[in-house]
Amino acid sequence: MAFSEKQRQILKFPYTHYDALICDGAVRSGKTSIMSLSFFLWAMGNFNNHAFAMCGKSVGAVERNIVMPLLSIVYLKDNFDIRYNRGDHVITARRGNVENRFYLFGGKDESSYTLIQGITLAGVLLDEVALMPRSFVEQALARCSVSGSKLWFNCNPENPMHWFNQEWIIKADEKNAMHLHFLMSDNPALDDKTRERYNRMYSGVFYQRYILGQWVISDGVIYDMFDQTENIYRPDERPVDMEWSSTRTIAVDYGTTNPMRFLDIYDNGEYIRVDREYSWDSRKEHRQKTDKENADDFMKFMGKNWCAVIVDPSAASFIAELRSRGVYVMPADNDVIDGIRKTASLIQRRVIKVCSECTDCINETGVYMWDDKAALRGEEKPIKQQDHSMDALRYYINSLPAWRFE
Repeated sequence: MAFSEKQRQILKFPYTHYDALICDGAVRSGKTSIMSLSFFLWAMGNFNNHAFAMCGKSVGAVERNIVMPLLSIVYLKDNFDIRYNRGDHVITARRGNVENRFYLFGGKDESSYTLIQGITLAGVLLDEVALMPRSFVEQALARCSVSGSKLWFNCNPENPMHWFNQEWIIKADEKNAMHLHFLMSDNPALDDKTRERYNRMYSGVFYQRYILGQWVISDGVIYDMFDQTENIYRPDERPVDMEWSSTRTIAVDYGTTNPMRFLDIYDNGEYIRVDREYSWDSRKEHRQKTDKENADDFMKFMGKNWCAVIVDPSAASFIAELRSRGVYVMPADNDVIDGIRKTASLIQRRVIKVCSECTDCINETGVYMWDDKAALRGEEKPIKQQDHSMDALRYYINSLPAWRFE
C-alpha cells in the first residue's frame, strides 16, 4: 500500500534534526499506525539494550491502538523476533545482536506519573496525549535522558486552551518539534464510503474536532444531535421481542439532595433503548429517603426479572444496600468527557432510542449544556444541573466494549 505525503514525513522524522514529532488532527487519518511503525524501526535501528515507552490513556488502549496493529505487520514478523509479555506489559524485540524493550504505560489520572518514575528511556511514544494528565506526560519526557532520544506525540484535538496545544503545538518551533496536522484524506487506506460513515458519526464540537481536526471550544447544548423523531419511540413502537432479545441493565444516578434517577435500558447489540425511568426529587418532595427506602423503590422498579445494575461509583452505601439484597451491582466508570463523546456518537448514529414516556430523560437532552466559563479556562465539563438521566445514561454507555463505537 502506498503512503500519503504526511505519512512519509512520519517515516522520515527520525532522520531529521527535530527532537520531537507532533501529529494531531482527525480520527482515522492514518497517523497512529505509521507513527508506531516508524517509532519501532527507529528504536531498533539506532539503539541496543535500551528501554522505550509506549503510553496511552490506559494500558488496554496502548494494546488496542499500538501493540496489536504493530504485531500484525508481516514485515516486522518476518524480520524481528518480537515477544509481548502481557503480564508485565513489555515487548522484547530482537534482531541479530540487537535487543530492546518497549514498556507499556497508562496515563489515566494525576497519580499515574508514579508508574513511570525511575526508568531511563531512549524514546517515548505518547498516543492520545491530550487525554493524559500533564504530570504523567512531563514525567515521561523527563525519563528520556539517553543521548539521541526523541519524543513522539499524537492526539485528536481538544479545547484550544488545553495545555498540550498551548505548550507544544503552538510552540512547536521553540520545542524543535515537527508538527504534522492530519485529516482523513491523509489516510490512503480509507475509501470514500468509510470516510462518509465517519462523517455521519459526529455532530457539533465532536465533528469539528474529530472530522475537521480543529481545536475548538465546547459550548452550547452537548447533545445537539438528539433528534425528537429519530431518537424517540412511542410505547406502541416497542419491539414485541424486546425483553427476550435484548440484554437488560438498570443504570442509576444516585442522589440525596439531588434527584435519584433509574433508567431501564434494553440493548440488543444494535439499538440501545431507554424504556422506563424513575425519579425521586427530595427537594420537590421536601423529604430525603434513606438508602433502605431508595433500595425498596429500586426493587419495585426492577420487578421480578432481575438484571445487572450500574450505579454511580460515589454511592458506596447504596451499592452496599443493593448487594445485601442479592442484586448484582457494578460501580460505573465515571469518565465524563469520554462518556459524553461515546454517547454523542451513538445518538448521532440513532443507535440510542428513548421511549416517549421517559420525559425527564428527553427533556434533559435539550438542556444538558457545556460549561462555557470552564471552557475558557481550558477545562471540559458540563454544567452540573438537570443532568441526572444524562449521568445515568453515560454510566451505561461507558460499560460498552470499544467495538460499539466503531
